[in-house]
Amino acid sequence: MISRLLRTGVIPWAIVLIIWSLAASLSDPQFLPGPIAVWQGALDLTQDGSLFLYMWVSFLRVISGWLLGNIVAIPIGLLIGRIPVLRALVDPIINFVRFIPPLAFITLFMLWFGIGEQSKIFLIMYATFFIVTINTITGVQAVEEDKIRSARSMGASETQIMFHVIIPATLPYIFTGAKLAMGSSFMAIVGAEMVAANEGIGYMIWNARLYFKTDWIFVGLVILGLMGFIMDRLFNQFGKVLLKRYNVVKE
Repeated sequence: MISRLLRTGVIPWAIVLIIWSLAASLSDPQFLPGPIAVWQGALDLTQDGSLFLYMWVSFLRVISGWLLGNIVAIPIGLLIGRIPVLRALVDPIINFVRFIPPLAFITLFMLWFGIGEQSKIFLIMYATFFIVTINTITGVQAVEEDKIRSARSMGASETQIMFHVIIPATLPYIFTGAKLAMGSSFMAIVGAEMVAANEGIGYMIWNARLYFKTDWIFVGLVILGLMGFIMDRLFNQFGKVLLKRYNVVKE
């Protein structure tokens, strides 16, 4: 029974809620609201539907930028990892730009792409691109040379080697990079929505400070965690079902 509760995560979360409630009872509600106050704040935000709207807007921004970032990064990473000359040319640039955090580009992206959805989606694409690209390059370089030589000795073309040897062997690295990039996407969207947005969870958190609604801030934090957790679980399930043969996700 206890092991089952541990596997489902009931006991750890119960411990967190107990510690949170005890800490909240010893502090000012404006400083640290308790779980009940946060729940009431969530109910207040759902009365006019604003919480669901903010969740939907943030979700669309994250999933759009994350998907586009993966679509661009994966083929580029495969090419860079497979072509040594190309890798030598772009590796210094990648390892320079990737250390510039996405939030540092918010002002420039607003200037280049406007204050609408494009700037936020491109910011998430930037947050996704380098993580997925570097993981893909690492995966390509990790492919055993014997496998490539064996395929080549049997008459496989470079295109066939790419699709039947390189990509299947690299999928676990790509999958890991996409998962890590998902977390970076949430960090990027919160920063973007705090600076230039009229909707979204980041906007809600930033706007709550004007009214000293600490409970709304905690609602936003909990919602972000739930959204990320659910997306991660769904992505894991995708890996188990559709990529099972490639041993992408361990059972």
